[in-house]
Amino acid sequence: MPPVRPGSEHSGPGAARYRARYRRILRFAGWNLAVTWWYELFLPRIGLVKIAERTRARRMRLFARRFHVLAVELGGLMIKVGQFMSSRLDVLPPEITAELEGLQDEVPPVDFAQIRARAEAELGMPLERVFGSVEEAPLAAASLGQAHRATLAPSDAEDVGFDAVVIKVQRPGIDEIVDVDLAALRTVGGWLSRVRLVSSRVDMPALVEEFAVTSLEEIDYLHEAQNAERFATNFAGDSRVGVPAIVWERSTRRVLTLEDVTAIKITDGEALRAAGIDPAEVAHVFASVMFDQLFTHGFFHADPHPGNVFVTPRTANADSALWQLTFIDFGMMGEVPASTRSGLRKLLFAAASRDGKGLVEAIRNVGVLLPSADTRELERAMTELFARFGGMGFAELREVDPREFRDFAVQFGDVIRSLPFQLPENLLLVIRAMSLVSGVCSALDAEFNLWDSVEPYAAQLLRDERGNVVMDAAQQVLEVAGVAWRLPKRLDTVLTRIEEGSLEVVNPRLERKVARLERTGRRAVSALLFGALLIAGSVLRADDAVLGTVLMALSALPLLHVLFARGARDGS
Repeated sequence: MPPVRPGSEHSGPGAARYRARYRRILRFAGWNLAVTWWYELFLPRIGLVKIAERTRARRMRLFARRFHVLAVELGGLMIKVGQFMSSRLDVLPPEITAELEGLQDEVPPVDFAQIRARAEAELGMPLERVFGSVEEAPLAAASLGQAHRATLAPSDAEDVGFDAVVIKVQRPGIDEIVDVDLAALRTVGGWLSRVRLVSSRVDMPALVEEFAVTSLEEIDYLHEAQNAERFATNFAGDSRVGVPAIVWERSTRRVLTLEDVTAIKITDGEALRAAGIDPAEVAHVFASVMFDQLFTHGFFHADPHPGNVFVTPRTANADSALWQLTFIDFGMMGEVPASTRSGLRKLLFAAASRDGKGLVEAIRNVGVLLPSADTRELERAMTELFARFGGMGFAELREVDPREFRDFAVQFGDVIRSLPFQLPENLLLVIRAMSLVSGVCSALDAEFNLWDSVEPYAAQLLRDERGNVVMDAAQQVLEVAGVAWRLPKRLDTVLTRIEEGSLEVVNPRLERKVARLERTGRRAVSALLFGALLIAGSVLRADDAVLGTVLMALSALPLLHVLFARGARDGS
């Protein structure tokens, strides 16, 4: 049963309604889990696997459609769950993610009398004493809250320097609804954790808690206000970006009062052109600002859909642009921590050297793959990808037939879905944000290509991190060298135990294999040193031609050792 909080409606007249909500969610999940068990586990065991395969796509689409209906009817966190599921390309099949992709906050508005009561209880006084006026018709209605236009009282307007505001008020009972929904989701997550087919691929309880943290932050309006101010600080002095000011004196955890910055919707091309603004230029600036958030500040708007970004015309000024992008709704924000940046750097270097195996290992280090993952198929797919596209620049990639990319995407998607793979929250939000950015920019400019915007940032990241290349390579060489240095002693210990009879040997060719392993270990040190020197030299050569050339020349020595050792072995 859902938790009962003291003083909440769980222990009052609304308890039956919340229990019914909890049971409805569990019934939906239980029925669909039973159907999945029947088709995916039971039928294959009795030799009817073809029936499961033939009906899988249709069943997945039917499930997604039914969940869409459930989410719209219940509102609350269920719509957020659907939006969350639509972005989990790492966990769910495309039939589900595609069906839920368009799920929005399709909920009817709450009667203004209830919104008034909620706001007055939070602010501690009648709205007429707080605001000069409040529009009863909502500006926007969502599953968690509702927004209304208003004007500040003259004294407050004088203090903050503006009078037009927007009041965001949480829907009545939303705290209790969130409690019930999270309780139901935790129960379902517990069920799924006992299914080996699911638990081998994803940690469901952890995934639910990840969603819970994001959801609880989103219904805390003080947290949203702090996000807005942090975002504004990051872009202070940047004439391209605007952020609504927060009226702290009229804001609480459940009521947020902020400057009304409503302007031209970013995807309204007709209105932009009427204001003398080129939509293609807006697309370029929007992409650039989003990459600044990701790569420069490490703190980014994770939900930059068209309703959350305005284009605001400005008075002509020699020191600033004629318009700016104004962001709103900072409830869902993402961060790119130092550890993730380090992982992305390793991914970049592996990609630069076209090292499929190294790329997969970097993906594992970022935490995307569970330790139990068998990555051989993924390594093969990445090696094929590098073989086909690895030598191409961004301009060349744009000329490749899109069907080739689609073919690789199908192969890559099948491999991914076969692995115990899940994206950490920060990477998931990055992918979500960039997907929305790409869609918005394409709507503004049919010729827009995300490659054009990401190229300078990728190049800058490589330049900024080039000083770490040699250290990283040296550290890896030392680690492997240490293993190789200790290997002969360990092998000698094993052989001694064999001679003494303290180790039972089943394979009579063990000594030959051990000797081959020792030679392989020593060659691995040389191979790694060759690769490290070559990559370091090629990266540094752009800025320091002498040092870069020396490192690349030195890489020939370990390469000769690798080739000589292999030739000697083949000749033996």
